[in-house]
This record gives sequence, structure tokens and C-alpha cells, in this order.
Amino acid sequence: MVFIVIDGLDASGKSTQALNLYNFLSNNGKTVYLRFHPSNDNFFGVKAKEFLYSRGRSAHFAAALFYMLDVVRSILLCPWRRYDYVIFVRYLMGTAYLPSPFYRIAYHLFASLVPTSNFMFFLDVTPEEAYRRILKERKRLEMFESLEELKRTRLKALSLASIGRWIIIDADKPIKDVEREIRRFLNPCLSL
Repeated sequence: MVFIVIDGLDASGKSTQALNLYNFLSNNGKTVYLRFHPSNDNFFGVKAKEFLYSRGRSAHFAAALFYMLDVVRSILLCPWRRYDYVIFVRYLMGTAYLPSPFYRIAYHLFASLVPTSNFMFFLDVTPEEAYRRILKERKRLEMFESLEELKRTRLKALSLASIGRWIIIDADKPIKDVEREIRRFLNPCLSL
């Protein structure tokens, strides 16, 4: 089983890349488990999404806490051995949405408790590009989707990615270029 993480800021292309990879692997006869966070099929994921549309410091912490609980739930319930590939979208970098210095503490604690991989991709999009995509594609903005919040969160997420085993990919590039880069890193374990 190959464990893959695709993470990044809002509108970095995580879902698009995860779905493209899922389709590519499935079309080549591989079994793939794909899990998005926060998810809609459990209390923690639903609460995390609910708090993303709230305001205030307590909503900020609640969104991050429920998000982390949703991820832990996914890890515990994931049928790991049944699949050739497991792809988690939004994983450790949800901690970057916490205020300083809590985000670092939460990241290190969380990273010590959950599985990690040599295939953890951080899709790095500039805040300006992320914000442009958000305004184009969304009817309603989450609490972290202002240009200023995206700038703050990106700096924190990049600082975390630099201390972990993250593969940082420029996600300002066209979708196909990002997809090729992800596959290039995965090439040794694709065995197609």
C-alpha cells in the first residue's frame, strides 16, 4: 500500500489533483481509497465545515479541532490493507490555520500521532492566485479565504512543509503541469 497526501491552501488544486490521480491509478487497474477532509459523512467533518463559515476566535479553534478529529477518524477507519493506494486530501496542514504559536505545537503533536509518507505533496499556490480562484469559483467564502488570511496561512504552512518530508509543488502552474510533477515523484511506486 502506498500512502499519498495532497495538501495545500484553499484553491490550490488539491481536490482536482487527487481526483486526477485517483482516475489515473484506477484506470491502470489499481485499487485506490480516496478521502477528503473535512468530510461530509461524520459528525467531526460536518462540524468542521460548519465552523469554517463562522467568525471569531472560538470558531477558528473549533474548525481546526473538528478538522483534526475528522482526520484521526479517517485514519482509524481506513481499510488500509484493501487498497494499493490510499490518498488523503487535507491532512497535516490543517494545523497551519491555527494562530501562532499553536499551529507549530499542533503540527508536531499531530505529525507524531498519525502516519506520514514519503509522498506528502504540498501544493503551493500564491495567495493572490488562490484568492482569484476562490472569487471565481465560490459563492460563499470561508473564514480563512480572505487575501490576508491566505497570506498568513501560506507562510505558516510553508514553514511546516520545510521541516517535514513534504514535496512542495508550484500550484500556480497549469493543472496538467502539476499533475505531471506529482506523477514524476510517484513514478518509483507506480508499478503500472
